[in-house]
Amino acid sequence: MKNFHFFTKNKIQDPPYSYDFLLSLNEKDYPQYLKKLYEYNLGKKLNLKNPKSFNEKIQWLKLYNTTPLKTKLTDKVLVRDWIKEKIGAEYLKPVLQICSKFDDIDFDKLPNSFIIKANHGCKWHYKIMDQKAFLKNKNLVNYIKRRFDGWMNQTFFPWAGFEMQYKNISPRILIEPLLINQKESYSTEFEIYCFNGEPKFFQKIKYTSPVICCIWDENYNKASFCFNPEYNTYFENADGNLKNAVELSKLLAKDFILVRVDWLLYENKIYFNEMTFTPFSGFFPFENDYIDLFLGKLLKLK
Repeated sequence: MKNFHFFTKNKIQDPPYSYDFLLSLNEKDYPQYLKKLYEYNLGKKLNLKNPKSFNEKIQWLKLYNTTPLKTKLTDKVLVRDWIKEKIGAEYLKPVLQICSKFDDIDFDKLPNSFIIKANHGCKWHYKIMDQKAFLKNKNLVNYIKRRFDGWMNQTFFPWAGFEMQYKNISPRILIEPLLINQKESYSTEFEIYCFNGEPKFFQKIKYTSPVICCIWDENYNKASFCFNPEYNTYFENADGNLKNAVELSKLLAKDFILVRVDWLLYENKIYFNEMTFTPFSGFFPFENDYIDLFLGKLLKLK
């Protein structure tokens, strides 16, 4: 299998280690190779004994704070029962189908637009805006089928640097409605960053072209940075939907050192999207070291 991709400050590059090589490693070797991947991505030495920056602490969490509960909540199918129990089913997106392989998808029973997701990875999905046009394009159908067939036979945890919570998820395909406002033709999401159980920073991301982002601190003041500096920033006052997402995220995050709770905003209502325990896999391309260290001081490891 070819080498996988890593995010770097400037562009996506191929690292020196293949998926198969990293998958075959003994767990005792993970710290050694994680240090190499960290330096490859960020150009810095990784200190796991005394991590200080936000990125370093995420690396520590990946190696030493993964639990069966985190794995369950990373699974896009199994997390639904937990969310229903914690905050109620009204915050869950509808499920159209759950399959074990692409060939089991019953397109006749699906609406014209929907999203197909692998439950055990990040960015492993495909949006279908027009099912009729999609099915007519046999080359595209075969290409997407190959993608999902490959994903169903892989585990995600080596792909972005030992995100251990992905390691023992049973692969399935989840199909949901495509909740995109027709007037705007783009999706809007909230990302609630919770440190030691407390929501600290909140991003509203509009997936326009280019992507734009608004970020607040815990007092709903404009924050001075963005977690992804590639996004164009703007500012607006926090509304009731954002504040509701923050309060619900606090309920969901109370037992975790770090988690980003993601929400989808659709027709003036919020829907739970996912729990992200190691955002960017700890390879945030911050504009400067000050932000990385500032966030690291706020995150207390136990």
